[in-house]
Amino acid sequence: MENSELTDFRIKLIDFGTAVEYHSNEKLKDLYGSSYYIAPEVIKGNYTEKCDIWSLGVLTFVILSGYPPFNGKDDSEILEKVKEGKFSFKRT
Repeated sequence: MENSELTDFRIKLIDFGTAVEYHSNEKLKDLYGSSYYIAPEVIKGNYTEKCDIWSLGVLTFVILSGYPPFNGKDDSEILEKVKEGKFSFKRT
């Protein structure tokens, strides 16, 4: 790697349009998120910051497996599978 490649490393953070100030033990109810990564508690409309751990787990699953744990032909099918919470990690 050339030196110029090492000094031009950038991380971009996006999509803070739905960000809110959060206070401990506060329950949130608005439905935000991508179907693949949304926690069941968010779908139910009663969640805390802990739903972010679910999303991180889904992201880790995708990185390790190459596919999402909950998949479907459309958002409603994906959300139903998220609510069920059943998934399989297929070994190759």
